[in-house]
Amino acid sequence: MPTPLVDRLRAESDEFLVALLRLRPDLAVPAPADLTVLATRAGIRASVHRACDDLDTLVLAVLEALVVIGAHSEPAEQAELTRLLGPDVPVAEIDRAIGELRARALVWESGDGWALVPAAREVVSRFPGGLGRPAQGLAGSSDLPRLLAEVTEEERRVLDALAAGPPIGRSRAGADPDSPVGRLLARGLLVRLDPETVELPRQVGLALRGERPLGQVAVRPPMPRTVDRGADTVDATAAGAALELLRRVEALLALWGDAPPPTLRAGGLGVRDLRRAAKEMELDESAAALVVEVLAAADLVAVSEGMPPEYVPTTASDIWAAGGPEQRWAQLAQAWLELPRLPGLAGTRDEAGKALPALGEALRRPLAVRDRRRVLEGLAELPPGTAVRSPGELVSLLAWRAPRRGGRLRDETVTWTLAEATTLGVVALDALSGQGRVLLTDPGKAAAALRDALPEPIDHVLLQADLTAIAPGRLQPDLAAELALVADIESAGGATVYRFTEASIRRALDAGRTADDVRALLTARSATPVPQALGYLVDDVARRHGRLRGGVASAFLRSDDETLLSEVLAHPETGLLELRRLAPTVAVSPLPLAEVLDGLRAAGFSPAAEDATGGVLDLGERGRRVEARGRAARTPSGPATPDEQRLVAVVSKMRAGDALSGVRSSTRTAARVPGGTSGTLAQLQHAAAVRRPVWIGFVDGHGVAGERVVVPTSAGGGVVEGRDVVDGAVRRIPLHRITSIALVEPGEDG
Repeated sequence: MPTPLVDRLRAESDEFLVALLRLRPDLAVPAPADLTVLATRAGIRASVHRACDDLDTLVLAVLEALVVIGAHSEPAEQAELTRLLGPDVPVAEIDRAIGELRARALVWESGDGWALVPAAREVVSRFPGGLGRPAQGLAGSSDLPRLLAEVTEEERRVLDALAAGPPIGRSRAGADPDSPVGRLLARGLLVRLDPETVELPRQVGLALRGERPLGQVAVRPPMPRTVDRGADTVDATAAGAALELLRRVEALLALWGDAPPPTLRAGGLGVRDLRRAAKEMELDESAAALVVEVLAAADLVAVSEGMPPEYVPTTASDIWAAGGPEQRWAQLAQAWLELPRLPGLAGTRDEAGKALPALGEALRRPLAVRDRRRVLEGLAELPPGTAVRSPGELVSLLAWRAPRRGGRLRDETVTWTLAEATTLGVVALDALSGQGRVLLTDPGKAAAALRDALPEPIDHVLLQADLTAIAPGRLQPDLAAELALVADIESAGGATVYRFTEASIRRALDAGRTADDVRALLTARSATPVPQALGYLVDDVARRHGRLRGGVASAFLRSDDETLLSEVLAHPETGLLELRRLAPTVAVSPLPLAEVLDGLRAAGFSPAAEDATGGVLDLGERGRRVEARGRAARTPSGPATPDEQRLVAVVSKMRAGDALSGVRSSTRTAARVPGGTSGTLAQLQHAAAVRRPVWIGFVDGHGVAGERVVVPTSAGGGVVEGRDVVDGAVRRIPLHRITSIALVEPGEDG
């Protein structure tokens, strides 16, 4: 008679049970009352499917072979298993696979064979190994070799085609009985399933396949070819990509702060707004979708509460922007690593043919975190600076290691993850960067790892005659801020090109810089002489800048040049500004000052704003903000693995529950201790000395019978005191109320 799983679990050590719960954490939640409950849970279909998700191709092949043998009904002998897998699968690999299955309580010893949990039959395909179902009659008799030897060439072609799998073919009932299929049906080498379908019996398929009944089994993983890119090169390239990411994020936050895009009615970002974001960040739409997903995950953008709802930068984005580049990158990279969504789905179409939007609910995939880490951990196994020669080879490796993971998007998830990690500066040149390795193992130190990879910031630029400046590396923060004020970034990369324009010079002057300040900056921070054309541009803009000055009246204009003010008032495009002259050199408007200045600039004038002291006032608008919501808790991809102490406690509780069940099923006299109270005391003192759990039956002060399992800490003075293994509480039980006791048997090494 087959050994039940619960009996096998009872014979296992506590260490085995702890390891089982670690491998299958769903079995521990809630904590099983006893090992019978554990065994029942271990055989539930959903739990078995989940346990098989982590198995590699070879282990699944062994499981499939056990199903073919019928180990889910009767134990399978090791010799039969070895024969079925064929000569190419070493015995050591079969033993490893059995060990993996046994550790997960999917397989256990039963007599001289291996028993398989019945629900495992549903893990494999309808036709395990591509074989049909066993049949009665001639196909299952000793006459099978003779029948196969007598088939014609045409009949053999039919049999070989079905033996290769699947074992199902189409043939109408009533077809010519003298056809190959008709003759095979008549001899029992094929079985009719319905009027349209025939099936090749399992015994026939196995006989036709010869010494490799399950075909070619992939014993070892297909290791990808690699190429050494150099650790320093990979880290530097990834660091450059990280800086590019920060620049693009800053551009998007500025864009959405000024003009927040509305959400779609069903949620998500519209295609037109995604394209606008992609253009602003100089990315393709798939990379832009990744960035907006990461910003939302990092709580740097959120949906406003107004109508219509819009995607607006949060107040947390201002805190983020004030940090150093390494801190800002680490926050984004960690948000991506923990993102329970698949940005790669953005732009793809659902079953109805509708495009899935970025930030839409359809992109949510709780298992994305697990699958993303899997890809990066695969790269982390290679030496630093080593890349896979082809992403497809990494896809093949991960598919062998866990073919059941990822569903229909399994392979796409790998390529998406590599592309996303490259955009974020986690991966470069198809190799995991040093900062990427730290992000995986110790996220708190990722910022420091990027800092080490970044080149030292430089303190100068190279001014060119074409009104550009070249920054040959990362600039010092103060220089970068000043240069961004006085010039526009034209291109970025290993070297950044800035362009000086009339608008950029005016921007610096509007922010309170003087012409002398700008000239001093250029002279002090350029390794090349200031080109004459650039000096002329600064002087020309400064000469015209501020000749008109506005104030609040709601707004006022003043100018020492009465003719200029008259020209402003007479200009046809300034009529909407509602200007009214108060004095030869002063005019006022009821409109806000910013609108007045914008209107004057649109009419071709170059006014400047001033404060109450006459100093230049910067009216540059700060983008809109909404309150930060706080990063949402990550959706778990499955039951969390309890810590070791908790697992040990769960096992102790199950052992105690088993002891209770065992004592309940036995007679009370069997648990009574000879010698009355003195015998009870001796047993309890021994249990306290060796820290052994004890089942105690007792009667309380009201005459109500009860039972507990405790680990005695002391026994004497008429009382036993110990820790309850179920809830950890300290229990005190008078000796004279104890009716029976039984030692709880510890797990034995199995």
